[in-house]
Amino acid sequence: MPDFDVVGGGIAGLVTARRLALGGARVIVHEASDHLGGTLARHEVAGIVLDAGAESFAVRGGVVAALAEELGLAADVVSPAPLAAWLHPTTGYARPLPATSLLGVPADPLAADVVAQVGPEQARRAAVLDLAPVTGVAPESFGALVRGRMGEPVLNLLVAPVVRGVHSMNPDDLTIARAHPALWQMVVETGGLGTAVARLRADSPAGSAVAGLRGGVHRLIDALAGELDRLGVEVRYGSRIDPASHRAARPMVLAAPSDPGAGRKITLVTLVARQDDLDAAPRGTGVLVADGTSRIGARALTHATAKWPWLWERTNGRHVLRLSYDGEVRDADLINRARVDAETLLGVPLPTVDAAAQIVWTRPEAITVSPPDLAAVVGETVAGSGIAGIIAHAERIALDLLVGNSD
Repeated sequence: MPDFDVVGGGIAGLVTARRLALGGARVIVHEASDHLGGTLARHEVAGIVLDAGAESFAVRGGVVAALAEELGLAADVVSPAPLAAWLHPTTGYARPLPATSLLGVPADPLAADVVAQVGPEQARRAAVLDLAPVTGVAPESFGALVRGRMGEPVLNLLVAPVVRGVHSMNPDDLTIARAHPALWQMVVETGGLGTAVARLRADSPAGSAVAGLRGGVHRLIDALAGELDRLGVEVRYGSRIDPASHRAARPMVLAAPSDPGAGRKITLVTLVARQDDLDAAPRGTGVLVADGTSRIGARALTHATAKWPWLWERTNGRHVLRLSYDGEVRDADLINRARVDAETLLGVPLPTVDAAAQIVWTRPEAITVSPPDLAAVVGETVAGSGIAGIIAHAERIALDLLVGNSD
């Protein structure tokens, strides 16, 4: 069994290193910064320890829950409050997202909550389009599937804001399988996109598609670090390795983007405030923003203390609001800008903010093949965004490496 260099101490690198070490390999993790975790980071705002990056994970497949159980965190896996998210359209005011939908795709285009978002004419058109026969040939993207079967308005007004909020990408860049691995097969079986969504969502009430960890998803990193220490994995901080010039005897697993600065940037602003009008969660778990909404800069707002009951218990009556912005926002008055956006999206005044923080994350550019001089590549560049997908891919790659080197 050879040694391995794992380059990158984010969730993908740590999961890979742990699985390799459990399989008997000797592993060194190289982390360029002074801490582990990557975008599964924490920060403290107003004395409250919060996730600074991802704060939930997909339940589908049970991948994260299985890892949490192995790490002794099974009892801390929690579901969000059973509240719907809202959508702020390009004109008018926020309304709840369709109750039965998948990434914004409605099960019934003629449902009242769909008509309220897209209008009666476009709702009727979507219903008619979805009656067309299914050819059996999958469209090239999730966006193309929705556009073809329900029309551009449903795609732009309902689906695009949700896909941006969940996957940080355009629906035309999202594969159907990544939207849901069973979606296309269900479209073929049921003869329509709406009927497929209805079937897939039959046993999935609002919020049941995701879960979190009591105390924050960043706790996965602490638990994995403890596991690596127990398994004798060496972690080298401030260690930078260029994959192109890597000539060590150990095979290398690249778990970090080759160019950390390349990719799509997202600015996250966290506000902590007291406002009794927010106690009733007037916009459910938060608000997604449709493209073209000129008076709102944020693309999404999460009402974290409404979404996570455990967090509300810890904040002493204060509300935690997370707003995300496209790009690296350079604005000296960004906190006030986020406060104003929060007021507009939530429909309540927010005259003062107790504390705030902002952080910029980079969504690395996707790559589809591993450079030939590497043993493997894991992480968001190949697995896409989403903790569950990243962990599943890292586990699979690590097992493949162990099997391939077992001789």
